[in-house]
Amino acid sequence: MQVIENLKVKEKVYIEKLENGLTVMIIPKKGIQKKYMIWGTHYGSNESSFVVPGEEEITTVPNGVAHFLEHKLFEQENGTNSLDVLTALGVDANAYTTNDHTAYLFECTDHFYEAMDELMDYVQHPYFTDENVEKEKGIIGQEIMMYDDYPEWRVYLNAMQAMYHNNPVKIDIVGTIETISKIDKEILYKCYNTFYNPSNMTMVLCGDFEPEAVLEEVKRRLIDTKASGEIKREYPEEPEEIVQERIEQKLEVSQPLYTIGIKDTTKTDVKKHIAIEILLNLIIGRSSDLYKELYDEGIIYAQPSLEYEFTEIYAHILITGQSNEPEKVYQKFKEKVNQLKAEGICQEDFERMKKMIYGGYVKEYNDVADIARMFLADHFKGINSFDYLEEMKGITVEYLEQILKDVFKEEKMVISIVKN
Repeated sequence: MQVIENLKVKEKVYIEKLENGLTVMIIPKKGIQKKYMIWGTHYGSNESSFVVPGEEEITTVPNGVAHFLEHKLFEQENGTNSLDVLTALGVDANAYTTNDHTAYLFECTDHFYEAMDELMDYVQHPYFTDENVEKEKGIIGQEIMMYDDYPEWRVYLNAMQAMYHNNPVKIDIVGTIETISKIDKEILYKCYNTFYNPSNMTMVLCGDFEPEAVLEEVKRRLIDTKASGEIKREYPEEPEEIVQERIEQKLEVSQPLYTIGIKDTTKTDVKKHIAIEILLNLIIGRSSDLYKELYDEGIIYAQPSLEYEFTEIYAHILITGQSNEPEKVYQKFKEKVNQLKAEGICQEDFERMKKMIYGGYVKEYNDVADIARMFLADHFKGINSFDYLEEMKGITVEYLEQILKDVFKEEKMVISIVKN
């Protein structure tokens, strides 16, 4: 096994790529009672057009298949539901679908290997019939309708619609009633066989493990599958400019919700991600002048969430919160960005914020769930999570000011508002 050690957090990750192509990552945590296992496939809602290894024609499937598959994998041929089996063992089990990956997971203190038996069994043995697929359409249809009325989801999705013309990130992960109506068992099996090949999957285990021993337990539970070739993923061309600056929707909310988005079309890497985190906190984080001003004036009552989301095909900044005057928040945010561009960034503020962000990264290594999910999501982006700790020292005020100039452009900014 390859061993990568980070002395700053005194952690090691053991990485093994098996013959069938599966990547297994083990992060031992001596003396920790909790154990966490997550098994993911590099397949999310972005992948609706692709070329299956060994084929030449492009396969196009309806939106929402990745999420549909995630739901269906729990259902077993013997009539049981694996989520119920795992819950009965006393473990905390779940699954989720994002734009670029799908993951199945559990956390426990006891019954770890029984839970591993169940998780590895259901992920490797899909069972789709005409009847159970039709039944699932009704269940997911209800979920879609619920999300349509969910203000926090709508303000996010509307921001995506305002930023992106064609990129699949603008599409709801669950699909629509219309798109899921076109899903059948043949589509599910085709997508499963394409994307759930071990060579497209990664498993992360975090807890008090002996790496070699737990790796042997994983190998024993793997079915005999050969690694497949590269999956060619087809994505539409995306213009650099935004679609529209403002988008508004009326829904029942106690206070208007807003998301300020910035579409980023420059090359993304770990160093840039760290710089954007520092910049967002300098501009509108809890200790910033702008936050204090907006809070004192009663325009906002809590710090907005600050995020930088990216995959190989998109990148954007999202600032989300509640305010009775969202337009004023947006205007003040733009003014603060322009002020920092004109006056430069204070070295003292930069050093303070850099330490705070670094402390946040270190804190993530305290929790087995945070560690495992972080390593999985980063791996699918081609990143080792330790890179964030290593790249931090290379961030300077000059680099920050360059990123501010390159990324925080007014013509790439949008605001999405949901209000009564």
